[in-house]
Amino acid sequence: MPSASAHPQDTHSPGGNAPLPITGEAVSAFHARGTRGFFEGGLAVEPPEAAPLWTAVAGNHRNNVQLWAEEDLARRMHVQDAEIAANKRAIDRFNQARNDAIERMDEILEAVIADGGAVPPRLNSETPGSMIDRLSIASLKIYHMAAQVERRDADPTHREMCAVKLARLNLQRADLAHCLDDLLLACREGRARFRTYRQFKMYNDPALNMELVREAQRATAPR
Repeated sequence: MPSASAHPQDTHSPGGNAPLPITGEAVSAFHARGTRGFFEGGLAVEPPEAAPLWTAVAGNHRNNVQLWAEEDLARRMHVQDAEIAANKRAIDRFNQARNDAIERMDEILEAVIADGGAVPPRLNSETPGSMIDRLSIASLKIYHMAAQVERRDADPTHREMCAVKLARLNLQRADLAHCLDDLLLACREGRARFRTYRQFKMYNDPALNMELVREAQRATAPR
C-alpha cells in the first residue's frame, strides 16, 4: 500500500528554516502506518512518541479509522435494524472524539507556533488540526482505493478506474501535506495566524439537542 517514509521526529521545515512542531510528510507517514496496522493487523493507533501533539494526532486518526469501519458496517442491507442503530451510535461517538482531537491539536499548535511578535494580518480560515484530519481521511481513502486496484475478483475496467482515482488521491494528499507545512511556517514566521475553532456539536449534547431535552422531560413528567 502507498506510504510515506518520513520519521515522526523529522520536523524541520522545508529549506532548513526553524524546526516546525510537525510536518505534513511525518503526519502522512504516521497515518499510513496506523491505517495498515488497524486494517491488516487489528492494531490500535498509538502515538509514535509521548508528546501531547502526537497524542492528539493519534487520537484523531484512531477515531477516523474506527469511523471508516463503522460507516461501512452501517451501510449493510441484510442485517437487523438494531445492528445498524448500534453502528450509527458508534459513528456519533467516534465523530465527537475525532472533532475533540482536532480542537486539541489546534490548541497545542496555537500555543507553540506563534512567533510572539505583532499579530499577523492574515487569518487562515482552515486550521492545522483540520488539515491533519483531512490528511487522516486521505490516508484511509488511499489505503482502500489501493485495495480496489489489487482486487482479483473485479474486472479490469474497475481496477483501471480505481488506479486513476488512486493517483489523484495521492496527489491530493501530497498537496495538502505541503499546504500544512506552508501554513505552519507562515505562522512561525509571523506571516499568518489561526484560531482554535470550537465545533459545539449540539446534537450530542443532552442540554442542547431539543429532542433529547423533550425526551428527558417526558421521562420525568408526573404520570
